[in-house]
Amino acid sequence: MSTRSTLILGMLLALLLCALPRPAAAGCPEVLAFLADKAVGATCFHAADLRTPDPPTAPVTPADNSITTFADGTPLPGSTVEGSAFSFTPVTDLGVVSIGPTPTANAVPGIQVEGWFADDPAGEARFLLRFPDDWNGKLVVAGASGTRSEFNADWAWSDYVLPKGYAYASQNKGVLNVFFVALGPVTQPAGDPFSCRLTPDPTNVESLFWAHFYDNDLLVADYPGVGKDRLKPFTQWTRYIVETTRMAQHALHVNYHHHARRTYVVGISNGGYQVRRALEEAPDLFDGGVDWEGTFVDPKGPNILIDLPPAVKNFAGYVAGGCKANSTEAQNIMAAGYPPDIVTTCTTAASETDGSFGTLWGHYSAQFWEVTACQWQKRFDPTFDTYGNLTVNQAGNLPNYDYLSRIHTVPGVFHGLKEVETSGDIGKPLITVAGTMDALLPIKRGARAYEERVLESRKHHHDGDGDDYHHGQHHPAYRLYEIQNGNHIESFSLLFPGQIEVIQPHAQKAFDFLVDYVEHGQELPPSQCIPKGGAISQNPAEAGHCANLFAP
Repeated sequence: MSTRSTLILGMLLALLLCALPRPAAAGCPEVLAFLADKAVGATCFHAADLRTPDPPTAPVTPADNSITTFADGTPLPGSTVEGSAFSFTPVTDLGVVSIGPTPTANAVPGIQVEGWFADDPAGEARFLLRFPDDWNGKLVVAGASGTRSEFNADWAWSDYVLPKGYAYASQNKGVLNVFFVALGPVTQPAGDPFSCRLTPDPTNVESLFWAHFYDNDLLVADYPGVGKDRLKPFTQWTRYIVETTRMAQHALHVNYHHHARRTYVVGISNGGYQVRRALEEAPDLFDGGVDWEGTFVDPKGPNILIDLPPAVKNFAGYVAGGCKANSTEAQNIMAAGYPPDIVTTCTTAASETDGSFGTLWGHYSAQFWEVTACQWQKRFDPTFDTYGNLTVNQAGNLPNYDYLSRIHTVPGVFHGLKEVETSGDIGKPLITVAGTMDALLPIKRGARAYEERVLESRKHHHDGDGDDYHHGQHHPAYRLYEIQNGNHIESFSLLFPGQIEVIQPHAQKAFDFLVDYVEHGQELPPSQCIPKGGAISQNPAEAGHCANLFAP
């Protein structure tokens, strides 16, 4: 056949395919019938627009605290203070990491399904499905950051992919968020030794809240207000993103009478961790993924239990000494892998009274460092006396936590992290997007460390270093796109304008590059440093890692 004949035949086939009707949506009754033995309390409705309303409102975005019981009807714990008010917070969750809504022009009508997984004895695991009426035949599955709800990625991912015709699914890693144990005591409440202080400054009223993370419940047999075990091993973080994917793929077939042609997985922070684990443990379910500043876990290090204590330990002294970059405390923090600080006023973020924005480190110290270190320490090393010797400006014994010593003296600590490590042995293409000014999961200890694991995995399999995804080889494509001056919390860009770069549009563009690579064979841009105000490029000015973590 001639080249001209082949071209004409191809055009005719394309026209024929375009003329075929899109699969009709079956609707809620069929999907709910499919979920009857898989879900508890499932609800389904058709919406004129599945995008996040502005402001976020039900039914597409449920109100904060609109869930007050576990799946079996047992009331959520926390009868004092704010009680269970932070157990389920869909509206709050939207802006925890994302900078805000993704602007799109047209409404996306379709069905939304929510519910609890029937196979979770703790009654905490939840899922979310969104199926547009005009489906493109593909599925995007999202992870959730922190311990947030299944609505956490709606601004960053759902609102971006739904207008393109993708179906969307998400989950909550099998856990609810937190409940409050006590308000007022400077010392840890005796009734809950697994509670964590919200911030490290008890002179501030918000710091007097003591919170309990549901994902630490494996360690608590009968804490006040619950009355029974609700086992939540960290391994469920991987289990539920995989289970959600399988459920969504089957539900799509029920709804559209067609299987999904492609499935992609995306996530931020702990949701990025889920992306990595999904492509390591169940790659056959996916065609590729985008991991936005995912959590890195290696029992030999780096990991949160090694990296956070030095920041917690040195910050108060750094402020007391005038926030000097050459101080011993500042050098200790940066030696632990953290980016340099950005200072407008030398003060802790929790005690600002003059309208200034303090320092970048100050905001991380006030909101993330101590409480995150506490959460992970109580999960993997619960016998450590976290808050012994608690003082006004220091977090008790936590700043001196020595993971490398503890794994040699406390059985189970190393094994616990080993069970949930990120190995780098991915089975499908993956893009990591991370900011150089991330002061919660520093890029040196997180994204770059994971990149090393991916390269080590390739050497282990003796497959070379190239991208052979389309040839069926074991080492699929991997890219690390570093955002110059990007950080972990997008809203911090509002506090330090011109100094902190927003990551969200770069992560979304990385998704588009991934799709073009998988579906059309277009070359992925190489790993690179994306300059301030720049974009991912096929011919980057700075390939590989950014030379400096901060660019003025």
